[in-house]
Amino acid sequence: MQNVVEGNKGSRRAWLASSLAFAGAVVCVPHGARATGFQSANSRPRMAAVGTGSRWCQKATGIDGPWGSAPDMQKHGDYIAVCDADSSRVQRAAALVKEWTGVVPDTYADYRAILDRSDVDIVHISTPDHWHARIAIESMLAGKDVYCEKPMTLTIAEGREICDVCRRTGRIVQIGTQQRSEEQFVRAIALIRAGRLGQLKKATCSIGGAPTSPALPAVAAPAELDWNLWQGPVPEQEFRFLAGDNGETRSWSRCHYEFRWWYEYSGGKLTDWGAHHVDIATWGLGKTETGPSLVEPVMVRHPVEFRDGQPVDRSRYNTATEFLIRATFADGVEIEIRHDGDNGILFEGTAGRLFVNRGRITGAPVEELKTNPLPATALEEVYGNRPLTDHFRNFFLSATERRDPISDVYSHHRALSTCHLAGIAARLNRPLKWDPVAERIVGDERAQSMVARDYRKGFEVERG
Repeated sequence: MQNVVEGNKGSRRAWLASSLAFAGAVVCVPHGARATGFQSANSRPRMAAVGTGSRWCQKATGIDGPWGSAPDMQKHGDYIAVCDADSSRVQRAAALVKEWTGVVPDTYADYRAILDRSDVDIVHISTPDHWHARIAIESMLAGKDVYCEKPMTLTIAEGREICDVCRRTGRIVQIGTQQRSEEQFVRAIALIRAGRLGQLKKATCSIGGAPTSPALPAVAAPAELDWNLWQGPVPEQEFRFLAGDNGETRSWSRCHYEFRWWYEYSGGKLTDWGAHHVDIATWGLGKTETGPSLVEPVMVRHPVEFRDGQPVDRSRYNTATEFLIRATFADGVEIEIRHDGDNGILFEGTAGRLFVNRGRITGAPVEELKTNPLPATALEEVYGNRPLTDHFRNFFLSATERRDPISDVYSHHRALSTCHLAGIAARLNRPLKWDPVAERIVGDERAQSMVARDYRKGFEVERG
């Protein structure tokens, strides 16, 4: 398996510097031009996958099934490199790419080798959450467009930096909140914008609870996994694992799919399903350029004890299992995030209510469409004045046209900031006052210190 070498760092820094030097020109690419680095107007984009677990493609984890984003991504471009800290997964990913393209891609453990390659147009990030920001930032600085699975970041501060780098470099970045490209969610937003709910008052996001675990023993990491590299920028922890009939990995662990239930690597359900539903709620309420002023943990239960925002027991899953958290905006509009109820988003206004999830859209405003349909162009207007298409095609069209995709970093950062604030409030079990202009927690130094996290030595973001 190939690895990045020290000798590459100088050349990569030079590439990053030159990338920033022409960033202004990238922003001005004419409508219809190909993304920087594409071979010709008719060529397919060349992609590198970083992280090849089940979110990339379930088959790469050793589980038979088509689930994952890679099968859809490869309809529009070609993977020429795959990367994962788990050598067994990267080899299975390489075999899948050969099935799709007939060509064996290059394989890597460390994604930094990909950034040196001028033949990579797009970096597809499907790593655990704690790696997303660093890889996205360095990829943009290296002149790559990015498709990043949700949630975009581990912290609010990372989101601010991603937005800044994306704006400066002019790169195209799509976040994998695919509900923004699903017809029923777009229709819900169109109904709201048409005034069918009257003045909006509240959105309730029911996202489900999180699991618990037994106490997990500290054991040696499997030989195929580079545990130090997998942890990357977060503080080093012992590898923990217990085999059992649990989830897709048939185990409880600190790794792979189960990383979601540790605050060290994720925000639990608040940033897992929350990244989807709070995004739609924020979009529907018209709050994508601001944030709440108050976040209150009405009810929160964690599976372990917390002191000053940190779990006391490091051997068990630690993200919130049950919760009701209320985010209130300056105008009094609310978003509630809760573990119970029918999974989906309920919008409430002075003239009606509307419920939407991945299976249905219901409510009086929907029923009234039979006699009072929306204008023919209503969905296209919501969808960035484009015909509604699948989320992946939207990204590739955006990369071709050099315009923001439907799930851009700026709106996602605002919605995800609400999720992160909910997580901080849950961990400290106290309300937080938030300044959405300064993007700062007011009057609570401990909470404000949790808006950012330090990167582990040797895994800091390389900015050229």
